[in-house]
Amino acid sequence: MTAVSLEHTTVPADTGEVTLLIARRVEPGHEASFERWAKGILESAAAFPGHLGYGFFRSSGGDAPWFLVHRFRDTEACRTWQESPERAAWFADCDGHHHTEIARRTLTGMETWFAKPGSTRPAPPRWKMAISATLAIYPLSVLGGLFLTPHLTALPLLLSSALMACVLNVLMTYAAMPAVSRLLRGWLAS
Repeated sequence: MTAVSLEHTTVPADTGEVTLLIARRVEPGHEASFERWAKGILESAAAFPGHLGYGFFRSSGGDAPWFLVHRFRDTEACRTWQESPERAAWFADCDGHHHTEIARRTLTGMETWFAKPGSTRPAPPRWKMAISATLAIYPLSVLGGLFLTPHLTALPLLLSSALMACVLNVLMTYAAMPAVSRLLRGWLAS
């Protein structure tokens, strides 16, 4: 197995949601034992307060890595898991499974919108993310003002604002940001 440089990013000190993406390379013939270990460690982490969910992605074959993904409520929940005796026990018990961590990324906030699935490439600079988000928010704000606001004027301000925020958030997450990040992929990666 050739040596691969390990990218290790520490968890930043902010209070937003944290996604931890880990890539591991598994030696041929040891996939089943690694899969049992990976599922065990993911389920163990899921029992921790503030753990929001996990993902497990098998290798696409050959030398391609396997991916483990953890989502945490905040940096403190992520840190609690990372420093836990339960996590340490899983790593103490992984000898002989023939797998190696080759990359680790910690994503917070908007970085998760720009992370390409299956990639450990760093997120674009924050200024590029801000420009991209503005390009997504602007048309939604205009359309919301034209079509949604007139129907919400009879409601109390807090309720109408909550409804507007909910609609815009869903449209940003599932429509606008995926479209903008696809359109600007080349620029964001440069």
